[in-house]
Amino acid sequence: MSDPRVFMAFPPFYTETSRLLILGSFPSVLSRKQNFYYGNPRNRFWNTLASLAGEAAPQSVPDKKDFLARHDIALWDVVKECKIKGSLDADITDYTIQNIPELLNNAPDIELIALNGGTAFRLFKRAFPQYDNVVALPSTSPANTRFDYAVWEQNIGRFLKR
Repeated sequence: MSDPRVFMAFPPFYTETSRLLILGSFPSVLSRKQNFYYGNPRNRFWNTLASLAGEAAPQSVPDKKDFLARHDIALWDVVKECKIKGSLDADITDYTIQNIPELLNNAPDIELIALNGGTAFRLFKRAFPQYDNVVALPSTSPANTRFDYAVWEQNIGRFLKR
């Protein structure tokens, strides 16, 4: 098997009115090809958010950005740069962490930081233990066989229902 390659994460997506920040761990192979978050059609992310909002899931990158902006959602990843083979969090090595406090300074209305999956939550809490407005959510990854929609609904549903 070949050595993992070094990849950089995407810039954050946010607006001045973002109230919810959702952080993943690192973009998947399909997301990197699409050059935007949660590009794997089997990932539950967009379907989950759309269901909570009572809308159809956005398909194109412009539609995804529009959805996030309309619902005041900021989106980013905890890992800034890493070596990785494929898409699994378990394969992330030699990583650096994003400057999340800088993003929070630029989006001061963030009320909640939601971590999409255990890896994102662990890395975030290790790097930024000072934040207490944080919730761990079950990963929307197709690799997560124990996904629980109700946990997403309970913790972030209020941001999508208007």
